[in-house]
Amino acid sequence: MVQREVQDEQNVTWTCVQAFGGISEAAAAAAAGKIKSKRGTLPVVCTPSGGERSVRIELPTGWAESLSDRELLAAIGRARE
Repeated sequence: MVQREVQDEQNVTWTCVQAFGGISEAAAAAAAGKIKSKRGTLPVVCTPSGGERSVRIELPTGWAESLSDRELLAAIGRARE
C-alpha cells in the first residue's frame, strides 16, 4: 500500500493513500496502470486527523517518494479551495 503522512501549519496530520491501497501490491500495481491518466497522474485520497474533510487529488506516479512535504501540502490546499 502506498501511504504517506504530512503535517500542515495548523498541526493537522494528513494521511494520503493511493487508490486501491487496501489490496495486494500486485493487484494495486495492475489497477494503478489502468487508472493512470494521460498526464501520468494517479488518484490519491488524503484524510485529516482533525475536523477537516478528506480530499481527493491527482498526483504523479511515484508521488510518495518524489514529492516534498511542501508540494504534497500545496496539492492538498488546492483541493480544499
